[in-house]
Amino acid sequence: MEENRNTLSNSTESLIRFLWLKRKPIVIVTFTATVIASVVAFLLTPLYLSTAIVFPAATSSVSFSEQRNAKAAAMDFGEEEQAEQLVQILQSSRIRDKVIHEFELFKHYRIDINSSNKYFKINEAYNNHISFNRTRFGSIRIDVLDENPAMAAKIANKIVDLIDTVKNEMIAERTLPAFKVNQRKLNQMKKDRDAILKKLDSLADLGVIALDVRSNLFQAYVDSKNPKDREELKRKIDINMKYGAMYDGLEYMRNEKIVKIEDFNVSYEQAESDANTKFNHKFVVERAVEADKKDQPKRLVIILVAALASFIVAIFSLLLWEKYKELRNV
Repeated sequence: MEENRNTLSNSTESLIRFLWLKRKPIVIVTFTATVIASVVAFLLTPLYLSTAIVFPAATSSVSFSEQRNAKAAAMDFGEEEQAEQLVQILQSSRIRDKVIHEFELFKHYRIDINSSNKYFKINEAYNNHISFNRTRFGSIRIDVLDENPAMAAKIANKIVDLIDTVKNEMIAERTLPAFKVNQRKLNQMKKDRDAILKKLDSLADLGVIALDVRSNLFQAYVDSKNPKDREELKRKIDINMKYGAMYDGLEYMRNEKIVKIEDFNVSYEQAESDANTKFNHKFVVERAVEADKKDQPKRLVIILVAALASFIVAIFSLLLWEKYKELRNV
């Protein structure tokens, strides 16, 4: 144990003696790196941070079902699943392309539109300046960095507004075709019903009557004493005997169509609501404001890290050089 302590003490003394002997190159390297880092840090463009915070909504539709809890449709905040979906939408090209176009980010980020890899450059610049992250409270934080604090706030707030626009566009891509299918089906059902009603009217014009009153014709014929009335009743009885079954079948089909149309109206109204209503899909907790203090770069941190890194690199480089000389002289 005592031997180990003596060895450690000798090693420490040797290191301190080495550092003292090599103090000049170490100081020169560290000082030079610090000066260079200071110049670079002060040449970096300052960036200002604007932040907006939103919560996803729990649902994005209005239900016509009697079993639906209406409170959940309008008041509940979304949970983890809705938050993940919202982050995916925010990171999508739908929002990115709209932001790039509206704020002319090719020009703002000084990217040559004639460059062969301009889309790679604009996407890289976009991702370096704009980010979306979930917070531990389940909300979504939208951070925008820009050299212009007003521009940063405008971009962040525009992204907040685009959430509803883009999600409604995505919903419409699915709900509009479904609504058109429902609309065609409802129109066809009404057309079939009207065709049945037209046939019933034609039979009624001939004198065909409903089954529940048809039996009264026979009793009226028996009770009638007037030959002319009996002849008229006989004609009506013959017509009802001939077309009565058809009339009864059409009446049954009419009633079935009416019931089906009434039942289908719920599905149709739901499809119409989903296709035509523009929903609000988020709760805005905080809109972005112009920053009055830069967020990046952290100049002091850059200088300190550069100084420390150059100090360590200088020591290791000198140690390796001394070791190399020892090995070469062996």
